[in-house]
This record gives sequence, structure tokens and C-alpha cells, in this order.
Amino acid sequence: MAQTVLIVEDDADVVRVARAYLERDGFEVAVESDGEAGLRRALADAPALVVLDWMLPRMSGLEVLRELRRERPTPVILLTARTDELDRVIGLEVGADDYVVKPFSPRELVARVRAVLRRSEGAVAERADEVVEHGGLRLDGARRLASVDGRELSLTTLEFDLLLAFARAPGRVFGREDLIERVWGPDFDGVDRVVDVHVSNLRQKLAAAGADGLLRTVRGVGYALG
Repeated sequence: MAQTVLIVEDDADVVRVARAYLERDGFEVAVESDGEAGLRRALADAPALVVLDWMLPRMSGLEVLRELRRERPTPVILLTARTDELDRVIGLEVGADDYVVKPFSPRELVARVRAVLRRSEGAVAERADEVVEHGGLRLDGARRLASVDGRELSLTTLEFDLLLAFARAPGRVFGREDLIERVWGPDFDGVDRVVDVHVSNLRQKLAAAGADGLLRTVRGVGYALG
């Protein structure tokens, strides 16, 4: 059965080209042209992946992403005309799995869709039936649940995978490149600051659950689960 990619984009030319290339590659494609409709569709239909424009009528792409992340871990690729690294990092902080800068090659978009889905699907298969515990931290791969002393953590797919990598080897110091290889995969070609962003997000969620300081920074080397 073909996977469905939801494109939320108000530029008809971008939609036409992206849709043609994605369908040629075997995907089913759904389209919405404003943020509110895109969010409703993403929540109701649970597509395999969402391609989400940053600038949308009625509700911005970042607002859509924030709301979607409260409900679902659906992979999201953010489309942006903003070339500044800080803007891309903001998108990653909010929960995007990857981004594509406009103007873009439709082949690049399809390749990134494939890469994000491979990472997501591969992580689900690898996590099956695995339970990892460290102190009060518990990661249940079969149910994709993380908790601290019984308090559930609301994590995105990438955050879960990142925390799982740390929990499998508590005390080990992981560098950025090692974490990218383990979590994002060897075909990831985004900025390495994506690791810092997701570690920061994880720290905030762990702290809110009473595990402040569980993830530590080893200056000049990387990160470790304390």
C-alpha cells in the first residue's frame, strides 16, 4: 500500500511539481493550501509524512508544527525560503525532522522524504519489543513510550531515538557525528547543530519530569547520559 505524503503549501507551482515527482516515486499525495486546513488533515488522516511550508495563510507553518507535535510524532519536512541557519534551527527546535530551502530540486525533496521515512521506519523496527531502563528512566520500544519515575514523557520520534541511543550506553560520551550516524543515519546532510537542538529539547522535557541534569555535556567532546 502506497504511503501518503501531505503537502501543505499555498504556491500552486510548488505543489504541482512536488506532487508530480512524489507520485512518480510511488507515493499518494494529499494537498492543503492553508495552515488550519493542513493541521486538521494531518491530525485526521495521519499521513506517513508532512511537507510543510513555513509561510502559510491563516496559520503559519511553525504554528502548525507546534500544534501537530502536541498530538502526533508524524515526520515533518519544513519548506522554507529562509536561508539563515538560525531560522532553520528554529524549525528544528519546534520539531521538524528535516528542512528544504527554496528554491529546491524536486529530486532533492523526494530523496529527503525517502531518507526521513527510512529513519522513522528503521527506528520503529529496531525498537520493537525493546525495553531499556536506567535509574528512573524507562524506554518501552514496543509501545514507543518514555517515562521518568512513572511520569510519561511526550517525545517526538527523533527525541525518542536520541534518548534511546544514550540509554543503551549510559555514561558513554557521544559526539555529534556519532549521534547523527546512529539516529539520523549516514545519508543525513543537514547542519550538525540539529543534535544540539534535540538534546536541548530533551533536557527541557526531562527536567519537567524531574530528571534535570540527566543529560550532561562533556565540553569539546559531546553528550552523555549521567
